[in-house]
Amino acid sequence: MDLLVVGSVALDTISSPAGEREEQLGGSAIYFSAAASYFSPVRLVGVVGDDFPWDRVDFLRARGVDLDGLETAPGRTFRWRGAYPEMGDARTLSTELNVFQAFRPEIPQAYRSSPVAFLANIDPDLQLAVLDQLEEAELVACDTMNFWIDSRPGRVFDVLGRVQMAFFNDAEVRSLAGEGNLPKAIRRVHAAGPQVVVVKKGEHGALMSHEGSLFAVPAFPLTEVRDPTGAGDSFAGGMMGYLRSRNVFSSQTFKEALIYGTVMASFAVEEFGAEALMDLKDRQIQERAATLVGMISLVPQGNYAKRSP
Repeated sequence: MDLLVVGSVALDTISSPAGEREEQLGGSAIYFSAAASYFSPVRLVGVVGDDFPWDRVDFLRARGVDLDGLETAPGRTFRWRGAYPEMGDARTLSTELNVFQAFRPEIPQAYRSSPVAFLANIDPDLQLAVLDQLEEAELVACDTMNFWIDSRPGRVFDVLGRVQMAFFNDAEVRSLAGEGNLPKAIRRVHAAGPQVVVVKKGEHGALMSHEGSLFAVPAFPLTEVRDPTGAGDSFAGGMMGYLRSRNVFSSQTFKEALIYGTVMASFAVEEFGAEALMDLKDRQIQERAATLVGMISLVPQGNYAKRSP
């Protein structure tokens, strides 16, 4: 059975020091699915408008992503315009929610038995509605953002009480926990429910807490970054796709998943949109994974191709 993702599908207009792109394919569900598809079949649930260019997602179909859950609603597709003046955090120039504003995820019956699911950054009430529709999930992960943390922290905690894994960036986890010390903030999130807490630290890598132990991975060293927009969702897609491919949720596989999530994020930012995730080779993924393992290990590493096909 496949990996389920519920999230946004968008048309993004991006400006960065590397150039500009008008209405490129974006959204959390797109980046997640593109990255995860290198490890596992994916089922995508989202919404687009009747202006959506469906040929843009042909590469996802070719990679085995099931798009039956991507509904079309009357109106315009969600659009976001942003800029990266110096490749730091995005500066939002405009947001047009359009059909996404009325999105109420209805999980197709065939998807409800998905054993692994990812609730991308959407309204926590919608995340809770999705959780009510899942039947046999063994591992559910969620993402969030400062908007929900600031405006509806109680509902965010309600979601955390029903998932096994949670993704945050550094500022988000501190804000939600009301704690400036990162290890203490992570412990407070654990107390709310998730057994695994992943903290994305951008160019400084990622930190994961599982069963009382911490594991950190640096960012993959890149000579050029063109578009950071989908880094976090590609990271989550790599992690969750790998975990689904192994179907073993142990301390070791979570650590391996953190490696592969970091690798997929590194590819994503090298091109605009999801371009870099459209036609990767397994050899490229494994080489970067081996490089990362070598960076954090005192023991010489051989081939890091440990994942199941």
